[in-house]
Amino acid sequence: MRQSLSGRVAIVTGASRGIGKGIALQLGEAGATVYITGRCSLPDGRGTSLMECAEEIEKRGGKCIPVQCDHEKDEDIKKLFEKVKQEQNGQLDILVNNAYKAVKVLGDAAGKKFYNLPPEVWDDVNNVGLRNHYICSVFAARIMVPQKKGLIVNISSPGGLNYMINTVYGIGKAACDRMAADCAVELKKDNVAFVSLWPGAVRTENINDMLSAGPPQGEDRDEAMAGRMFEMGETPEFAGKAVVHLADDPNIMQRSGKVLIAAELGEVYGFKDIDGRQPPNFRRVKDSLSMFGYTRLATWIPSFLKIPFWLLAAATHKF
Repeated sequence: MRQSLSGRVAIVTGASRGIGKGIALQLGEAGATVYITGRCSLPDGRGTSLMECAEEIEKRGGKCIPVQCDHEKDEDIKKLFEKVKQEQNGQLDILVNNAYKAVKVLGDAAGKKFYNLPPEVWDDVNNVGLRNHYICSVFAARIMVPQKKGLIVNISSPGGLNYMINTVYGIGKAACDRMAADCAVELKKDNVAFVSLWPGAVRTENINDMLSAGPPQGEDRDEAMAGRMFEMGETPEFAGKAVVHLADDPNIMQRSGKVLIAAELGEVYGFKDIDGRQPPNFRRVKDSLSMFGYTRLATWIPSFLKIPFWLLAAATHKF
């Protein structure tokens, strides 16, 4: 495999498991020196610790430096970037803001309205998932701007476009998308790109455990649709392939400030998931019908038929 990112330095936050780990693995395999962060550094037997991620990157021929970091603590974040700057002679090429703390909190809050939840849920969801992203981006930009090059990626979701999961989640994701758009304006003259990346339904460790357990008794229509989406979904490394291709794109500044869909990038750059599949793209009418269970109708729809971006934007009803 061509190591397209040889000589590059990257930071992936929240990389002990899930999407962050998948991105770190692909960046390392592509030749980058990858700093990975997380709260759990010692092996946990499930392959979801920093040390186990680092070992897997090294096995693939990459170089990885695990850094235990609590992204709720500003001082930990500051020390992370000081460490990278010192050890890499002031070089940082890629930052992936992926750290997220709220998976359990969101699960516990399922089905509850915002006014029936304690206000502290905002901090549980958005301290690491939003505020930390901004702080990391500040420190990364201070290194990248003098270099006149760099790429910052916020991991977000369609929850930034329409209601998804709950109110606090959607606010955080919409803000991640807006952060990329506005920061990109101020970074443009310095040739530093900032994008927001939407993976699809990702088969993380927890999702795979749920799929292995089978559908719950009394599963309703929404649960059945969610099950189909994840069964058809991406591995965590698909988003990693998207980040690798973005970092290797000489015309990346043309995408700066935009929301990018991982499945769309797979089609644009011509890459597939590690299992050889092309994950579904929710913009493609055929794929959306399949995810909603209309599989027979989907067979009659041509693959090129997609929902226009302007129609997605109009569907938000913000004006």
